[in-house]
Amino acid sequence: MSKLGVVLPFSAFPGREMIALAQEAETRGYDTAWAAEASGADALMTLAVIAVHTSRLRVASGIVPIQTRTPIVLAMAATTLGHLAPGRVALGVGVSSPIIVGQWHGLPFRKPLAHMREAVQVLRLALSGERVNFEGEFYRIKNFRLSLPSTPVRIYLGALGPKMLELAGEVADGVLLNWLAPETVGASIRHIETGARRAGRGLGDLEIAAFVRTCVTDDEAPARQWLARDITGYAIVDAYAEFFRSSGFTTEVDAINAAWKAGDRAGAVSKISPRVLDGLGVIGPAEFCRERVAQFAKAGLTMPVVMPFSPDADPRPSLLRTIRSFP
Repeated sequence: MSKLGVVLPFSAFPGREMIALAQEAETRGYDTAWAAEASGADALMTLAVIAVHTSRLRVASGIVPIQTRTPIVLAMAATTLGHLAPGRVALGVGVSSPIIVGQWHGLPFRKPLAHMREAVQVLRLALSGERVNFEGEFYRIKNFRLSLPSTPVRIYLGALGPKMLELAGEVADGVLLNWLAPETVGASIRHIETGARRAGRGLGDLEIAAFVRTCVTDDEAPARQWLARDITGYAIVDAYAEFFRSSGFTTEVDAINAAWKAGDRAGAVSKISPRVLDGLGVIGPAEFCRERVAQFAKAGLTMPVVMPFSPDADPRPSLLRTIRSFP
């Protein structure tokens, strides 16, 4: 693998521990440190901490919702990061989900594809350093200009379904995939390529990354149970359920949702079959995990991203073991 990314878990390694972990990741040869965001640490603040304490490691958000920050706010944050780490910043944005956007933030979730297209247009304009005047369905902006000098910032799209994958290929510098097996990488890449051709470019113009949930362990059963619960939380979201069905897991997804709707939470988790766990996660000894992650690169990813997880009450030793098993 020419490039390997890693998600650095801020919640498990706060403060000085996160700084030391970021520096270790850089020393080990990881290409990019990714910061995810849902209901815990702020991704962009986490990237700032990592950026100022490293010199080579690239940083990328994976993914911040376009609905919870305006494109202007995102552009200001990205430019600030660009000044802290020139040439090392990627802003990963996505449309998130109705639960996060609508229920958690109380904001509208509608027409995600059109919303994303406009958001990227505004981001490009703002990051160029030129004055922004924009009239769209989602944004109406007059006479905004960044007062900081513009710095190069790449824009990545978090994409799942065919239309968003095509949009990423058309308008973004990269794409972050999620919850897929090496065997299904090719299907996503074909949609990305369709969008890239629409814009007159090829796959070589894009970074194609994907989160790979990984646990290096000698005791696989607890890790597999943790992963089953994690997958269940996604499988009950319509967009992910449809994606899992398209990946060949229709039987399991339908069983999960039937149990969940019946109020049987434990039963829903039990519907995750071994083939789903083997496809969507990487669990086992270090050599097996390295070989399995390498299969993602062989399938077409330019950057597999090790997303370490641990079922332990104190996750730090297990997380460190996973991170230190790569590159």
